Amino acid sequence: MTQPQLPPQRMQAPASGPRRPVDPARSEACRLLCAGTYLHVGYRDAVIDELYVHRERFAAPSYGYDAARVLAHALRSRRQEVAWSAGMIALWVVVAALTKFHITIVIWPILLIALGRRLGGSRDIDGKFPQFGMFRRLLAFVLRWYGRLTLAVVYIAMLRLLIAGPQEDASDSFGDSGNGFLDSSDGADLGTPVGLLNSAFVEPGRFTAACLLALPLLLALLSVGQRGQFARTIAGELSKQRFPDVTADPAEAAPAQRFGDLSRRIRQEQHAPLILYAKADPFRGAGLPFEPWALSIELRPRTTGDSDSPLDALRKTDPTPAEPLDNATVLEKIKPLVEQLREPSPRTSPQAADAVLDRLRELVVDECVFLPAEGLPGRMAFPYTENTYLMHRAEAVEEGGEQRRHFLRVRVGGWDEDIVVTVFVRVHTQGGMLMLEVAPHVLPPVNALFATADRKAHEHLHRGGLGRYLFALLRIPAATGDALRVLARAVAQTWRQLTDVHADSLPDGPGASVRELGADDRATLFQEMDIARYLKSIQDRIASGVGEALWNAGYEVAEFEQKVTNVFNNSGTFVGGNVQGNGIAIGKDSKADAPAGKPAPASSAGAGGASR
Repeated sequence: MTQPQLPPQRMQAPASGPRRPVDPARSEACRLLCAGTYLHVGYRDAVIDELYVHRERFAAPSYGYDAARVLAHALRSRRQEVAWSAGMIALWVVVAALTKFHITIVIWPILLIALGRRLGGSRDIDGKFPQFGMFRRLLAFVLRWYGRLTLAVVYIAMLRLLIAGPQEDASDSFGDSGNGFLDSSDGADLGTPVGLLNSAFVEPGRFTAACLLALPLLLALLSVGQRGQFARTIAGELSKQRFPDVTADPAEAAPAQRFGDLSRRIRQEQHAPLILYAKADPFRGAGLPFEPWALSIELRPRTTGDSDSPLDALRKTDPTPAEPLDNATVLEKIKPLVEQLREPSPRTSPQAADAVLDRLRELVVDECVFLPAEGLPGRMAFPYTENTYLMHRAEAVEEGGEQRRHFLRVRVGGWDEDIVVTVFVRVHTQGGMLMLEVAPHVLPPVNALFATADRKAHEHLHRGGLGRYLFALLRIPAATGDALRVLARAVAQTWRQLTDVHADSLPDGPGASVRELGADDRATLFQEMDIARYLKSIQDRIASGVGEALWNAGYEVAEFEQKVTNVFNNSGTFVGGNVQGNGIAIGKDSKADAPAGKPAPASSAGAGGASR
């Protein structure tokens, strides 16, 4: 029996040395975000508004994707959809002129259908329907079906008028001759284009009926063409095979100078170790806070014979005089311990180690400095240079400031960057105290709607021509409403670009993250298990590094180990000597409660932190 073919995973690397993460511009998460700009108009407009219209805003950090490439496809998607929408609305205008605005008999039931869809609710970016009362949903059902039945009656009557023989007058279906609603004989002159066209029909008004009957057929053709272009884009440059080739992406070849300048600036900002943030959300771009915690201990010199710590078996037990301990020394002790998580088990053979696909092998450890965006003279004038970063890093690592803050950043991208775990670590020594702050963040998976792009493209390309056409006919009312909304939004955004209302605005931090805008609020059980494993592994190594630094500098570690144990056992935050227990929960509707009846352990030392 043949073995099933497993989906390909990331290309393996030699066991020697760390495995490099995938290029963010070529990741699967980036591909799905680009596809999302073709699937969801609201998401596409939000991307354009944040990265293209608001030129004064710094780009949020991009973990596992390239925001500039997502912007490129958002602009390309808008150009394509605006062209198709303009064609649909132009067709309506032409038919309205040819029928002397008798097209209103078709517009009226279409408006009823659109109103019913609006009242009933449409899918949001999460793919869910909003909840409404029973009366509202019943009213929406009545309006939709009343509009559909009215539209069917109108088209049946027009079809009868069009195919009626000479013995059957139009007045049989639409009243007395000259007074029928579809009668176009009034004003018909052989000297005018409309009069010449009307003279080709035996009965007055049959040209109007023919135009109104042709309208849905032509609109369906436009809709089929638009969906075909979308399907070819997803199956072409956004396919899993071609997407990694960034140089061949047509969206990147846009000739606009504004896009070129912003694209280069975004790529400079999104992965820089200097993070310009907005005070409202300094960690914007990293995802949801996942049980951040902090603790503080007093730096007590270790006395002779103090060997009660469990760490004594792993470290030297001879007491050493206490040495001054600074922040940089502690961080330098943490980094190598965290980096060891990249290595496979020592019992694994070199050949077997090549097959280890644990994403911890792609763990990234670096440092970053947070700077407030307020007060800078301009966004484009800020120097993203190595010397600028080194200057801020040297000043921020020991200062323990409020607005400028230095962090050790540990990052793991799992499931082809579909989930990203980032742990920010900050150590501060002041007044004989050591404060450890750990702020884990998790980027949830990319929206499930975006992951359906390949399936939707495959269904359209493999659906028969008649099936595509019938599907488009049924969606004419929805497609018309969507075309109007697309044009209205495009006009509003274009007006803001032309007037350049944000050109002279003071620089500001990111207002939104492209990745967070396109994130889901749920993770699968497998993904939650991986998130918990990444966080537990990283935080355990962080605690070990701090303990090592304290011990080597000649300080007691028993109090520190006890507090860390309390934090880890209760999955919460050490605040004022108590641990606030929290369970694991991801998503806006999730709840995490502490076990009932479990008292929080007490401690004599105070600490501070925050937990969500």
